[in-house]
Amino acid sequence: MKKLAVAFAFVVSFATYAQDNLTQSTIQGVLAGNQGQVVQLAEAFSEEQYDWRPMEGVNSVREALLHVAGANYYLASKMGFPPPEDVDVMGLGKITGKENVIAVLKQSNAFVLEKVAMVKSEQFNEEVDFGFAKMNKLGGLLAVMEHNGEHKGQLIAYARSNGVVPPWSK
Repeated sequence: MKKLAVAFAFVVSFATYAQDNLTQSTIQGVLAGNQGQVVQLAEAFSEEQYDWRPMEGVNSVREALLHVAGANYYLASKMGFPPPEDVDVMGLGKITGKENVIAVLKQSNAFVLEKVAMVKSEQFNEEVDFGFAKMNKLGGLLAVMEHNGEHKGQLIAYARSNGVVPPWSK
């Protein structure tokens, strides 16, 4: 009977913890899905296609991918999570080569995904000035998720314009 009581207490405490972090885990799930598809698109483009842009003045494939990486770091930093010391956020735009771009993108994805879980539910209402808007931390987490989704759509359009089929739709 004592073992049953201990097991029940564990299940209740775990369920309470899971419920307390429902928002963070939901955002992580959607964000991870978007991130995975952006990486799949990055891998599907050829090295030569990384310089393609739909018109002058619009980001190339490479620039769009590095923009996503930079925004991951920027948004997280505004919520109190500075980028790792070995990351030069201001120098990301200088990175070239498909493999290098993908590596930087994956690193920023892992970083921001980890930070989502570190925002406590009681912090959701804290105001943050992101420079482009003031919103609470929950809004910031949603902005990270939405931004990745926005650029996934951009990269799908870039892919289709270049005869690249998004890998998950084959």
